[in-house]
Amino acid sequence: MIYDIQNATALARRACIAAGANPAAAEALATATVAAECAGRSAVGFAHLLDYLAAYAAGRINGAAVPEISFPAPALMQVDAKGGIAQHGFDLAAGELIKRANAFGLAALSQHNSYTAGELGYYARRLAQAGLVALVAANGPALMTSGSGREAVFGTNPFAFAAPAAGTPPLVIDQASSATAFVNIRACAEQDQEIPAGWAINAEGQATTNAREAIRGALLAFGGARGANIALMIETLAAGLTGANWSLDAPSFAEGEQSPGVGLFIFAIQPGFIDTHFASRLAAQLLRLHEKGIHIPGRGKASDHVELATPLMEALQAYIDAPVRPGSL
Repeated sequence: MIYDIQNATALARRACIAAGANPAAAEALATATVAAECAGRSAVGFAHLLDYLAAYAAGRINGAAVPEISFPAPALMQVDAKGGIAQHGFDLAAGELIKRANAFGLAALSQHNSYTAGELGYYARRLAQAGLVALVAANGPALMTSGSGREAVFGTNPFAFAAPAAGTPPLVIDQASSATAFVNIRACAEQDQEIPAGWAINAEGQATTNAREAIRGALLAFGGARGANIALMIETLAAGLTGANWSLDAPSFAEGEQSPGVGLFIFAIQPGFIDTHFASRLAAQLLRLHEKGIHIPGRGKASDHVELATPLMEALQAYIDAPVRPGSL
C-alpha cells in the first residue's frame, strides 16, 4: 500500500489511539513515525510503531500520560514523561527550547520516565530546521555488551547531531553506539537471515552470525572499546543527567507491563551568537566534501509518500479494527 504523508499520518494516529494513546501523544508519535519513513529510516518508522502499539496495549506506555515541564534554570528544561512517550514530551517542550536557545545562545532539555525515543534524528532535525545546532542522546534497556564481557549492560544508546546549512537540507548524523540497531537484528531473525560478523554474540558470549542466537545474546559496540566508551558517554547524558533509569535497570521495551523509564538529553546551540555566517559556511564546506565523494548524512532525497508491506498494514489494521485496552495483551 502507498500512502501520501497526510494519509500515512492519519493511519498511524488512528492505530495509536486504538491501542490506547491519548490524542496528543498519538499525534506526536504519528508525526515522528512518518518523518522516519520519509527520511529513509523505515526500521524505526511504521515497523517500530508496532512496538509502541503493543506497549500501549500492554501498559508499558501510559496512554493517559501528560508530560510535566519544569525550568530548573533559565536555559535548562526538565520533562517528566510520566510513563508516556518521548515524542510527546519533546513536542510540548520544543517551542520553548527553541525560544530559549535563541535568547540565551544555548539551551538544554532533560527528559526522563519515558518509553524508548524512536528515530533520534527526528529531534535533532527539527531543531536544525529551526536554525539550531543540536546534539541528542538517548538510552534504552540493556541490549549491548561493553565488549569485555557477555552481559548486556548498555542500550544501543544512539546519538544524533544536526546543524543548519544555508539553502540545503541540514546535516543530520544519527547512529547507535552498537554495531547495528536492535531492530535490524530482529528483522533478520524474523526472516531467518544471517547477520554480519561483528554485530552480536550469543548467550554463551561467542561471536555469532545467527540472528536468533543474537536475540538471546547481546549486541556488540561498534569499534570495540571505543564504541563502548561512547555508549557510556551517552548513558551518562541520557540517564545520568536526566535522572532516568540506567540501561541495566530499565525494564524491557517489548515485554511486561512496566515502562522502560529511560531518558533523552538534548543540547541546542544558536550558532549565530558565535558566527553569523555559520549556516552558509557549513553549506559551502558540505558541498566541497560532496564534490570529493564524501557521503553527507541527512542529504538523501526525502520521500513524499510511505509504502507499507501487506503484513505490516494488516498488523496496523488489526489495532484499528479491534481497539484494545491497556494490559489486555
